[in-house]
Amino acid sequence: MALKARENLFSAWALLVGVVIALIGGILLSFGGQANPFILGVLLVLGLLLGFFVEINQHEASTFMLASLSLVIVSFAGQQGIANIQFGEIALGNIIASTLSGLLVMLVPATIVVAIRSIFLIARR
Repeated sequence: MALKARENLFSAWALLVGVVIALIGGILLSFGGQANPFILGVLLVLGLLLGFFVEINQHEASTFMLASLSLVIVSFAGQQGIANIQFGEIALGNIIASTLSGLLVMLVPATIVVAIRSIFLIARR
């Protein structure tokens, strides 16, 4: 029981750290102009770890898949529509679009890993 609690805690921290890194990376990317490969690599690794360590049972896998799939679709669509928003001299749209791009880098691998694990779980039954 304690091991599962630690795994869930690790997944929660991985998600929180990933969101913070995506936000910081989005802000830096909007001013710097090019994506930092190190930040994208960290987000990718956090996404993979999140996918491997999230607890998989039928209900939680469905909830995770629905939530992450919704975030992936909204992030992708949001990138396209928000990129040109200006707030004075601040390119607010670029900051948001860059942050959504970072979230995509983290959530797509996590979603793929959880989906594959769910398929194996269903096939075992």
